[in-house]
Amino acid sequence: MLRRLTLRNVVIVPELEVELDGGFTVLTGETGAGKSILVDALQLALGSRGDAGLVREGAARAEVGAEFDAVPHALAAWLADAGFDAANGDDAGRLLLRRTIDAQGKSRAWINGSPATVAQLRELADHLVDIHGQHAWQSLTRPAAVRELLDAVADLDTAPLAHAWAAWRQAQQAFDEARGRQAELERERERLAWQIGEVDKLAPGADEWAELDAEHTRLAHGQSLIEAARGALDAIADADENAGSLLGRALEALRAVASYDARLEPAIESLQGAQAQVDDAAHTLNGYLHRGELDPDRLKDIEERLSAWVALARRYRRPPADLHALWQQWRGELRALDAAADLAALEREVQRTHADYRDQAKRASAARRAAAPRLAEAVTHALQQLGMTGGRFEVELVPQEQPQSFGLESIEFRVAGHAGSTPRPLARVASGGELSRIALAIAVTTSQSMAGSAGTLIFDEIDAGVGGAVAETVGRLMKQLGRDRQVLAVTHLPQVAACADHHHVVSKRTEGGRTTSAVDAVTGEARVAEVARMLGGERLSGTSLAHAQEMIDVGAAIAARSPRGRRRG
Repeated sequence: MLRRLTLRNVVIVPELEVELDGGFTVLTGETGAGKSILVDALQLALGSRGDAGLVREGAARAEVGAEFDAVPHALAAWLADAGFDAANGDDAGRLLLRRTIDAQGKSRAWINGSPATVAQLRELADHLVDIHGQHAWQSLTRPAAVRELLDAVADLDTAPLAHAWAAWRQAQQAFDEARGRQAELERERERLAWQIGEVDKLAPGADEWAELDAEHTRLAHGQSLIEAARGALDAIADADENAGSLLGRALEALRAVASYDARLEPAIESLQGAQAQVDDAAHTLNGYLHRGELDPDRLKDIEERLSAWVALARRYRRPPADLHALWQQWRGELRALDAAADLAALEREVQRTHADYRDQAKRASAARRAAAPRLAEAVTHALQQLGMTGGRFEVELVPQEQPQSFGLESIEFRVAGHAGSTPRPLARVASGGELSRIALAIAVTTSQSMAGSAGTLIFDEIDAGVGGAVAETVGRLMKQLGRDRQVLAVTHLPQVAACADHHHVVSKRTEGGRTTSAVDAVTGEARVAEVARMLGGERLSGTSLAHAQEMIDVGAAIAARSPRGRRRG
């Protein structure tokens, strides 16, 4: 859950730290006090888009930090796989997110102190926080959002369906292109086959060109090589006066007097080494001359082979050494063309991938059909609690004329506002109050059905447009949600605030000619005064204070087991 939110130089907030608890917490305050800044700041820490407009006037950068505790095991595994060190010491088991935006709009992010990308923050957000804004009903008119909501309730993983769709479309595209390009493909195939046939006659080896070139150089200079080797052998071993015999004489002379002066030993050792090297060279030259016979026939064969290489290389305007690689490349291209031109095989692939897609789509349809009545029943029940007595909520699966990446049907939410009326698409519900209550019913219901997906649930003025007994019901519902999850609500309704386990007031102050925003936890008389202000404005009376105290007492008496986390006021 979210334990701490820190802001520095964000809009009108110079510095702020808010500690939060489990259960149900409300944020209240006058319009314009800065309640939305806190939600916007949290969203920034979770990877939402930010710009230089968030930086407080005169500051170099804005900074937001969010601290979460009780990180689930799956999220801990993700952090480890992504290379983010686990927090240690007093922060063990916690997750620390930090984001800055400078006056030029440049953004930086950190996870547990290590640099991170905004995309990684967004990925974490799905596991940490679920935010419902005051205009949540608008998203419920978008087909993709409606479908994703039902799929979440159905616990449906649509990734295999999307993958199967992409594979089917790719196979169909390959088949259509091949069918339309048969003549062109055949011409290209004939050209490649003829070129490959020409190179097949030479059959160039992978390293053959370098080997032929080296052997040709050796054979072409064979006489010179033999004469040089012969002359060298004479000089070091075979001539009457040779290097070997001269070294022998030198050694004999020094050995004869070496016992008289030890300083001659190094010279003797050097001469011995030289004599050994001369003997090795003589042995090598003898072997070379023994094998180094002239071979004019072999030289002729090599020259003919080299000439064939050069002629073929010129024809295709490539270096001779590249012929083998070019040959292999053409053979690969020919195999690809053969496969592309095999309409029967391509059609079989279309059929296989289409069948796979249909299987995945039917699986998705079955999951949606099973989840739709559950969602409809739960939302209908919530609508009765929210003052829409007799109202009915339906989830309609509308078959598509053509298969789509998301399946065989679209999803439509339909609502009947009261008993006896015909359910209509949600987009045609005219009343803003009804839309707000429907959105709230869906938010509460889906948050309950998907409990555990995110530890923190935030309602940002989603109760706008409701009041009276309905507002009291909203407060009770949020308190019930707080049994198992951390719930934060930004609200203007005293009925909702009175049901909270914890209460924070956002206020705007002027200091030194500059406006700032502050957040204070309120308990006791301060909390009673805030609820009374929400009831009747700034002028508090004994009646409004008594009413506020009564509402708080009723909210505290709502039967609910203690929410998670520390309890305050």
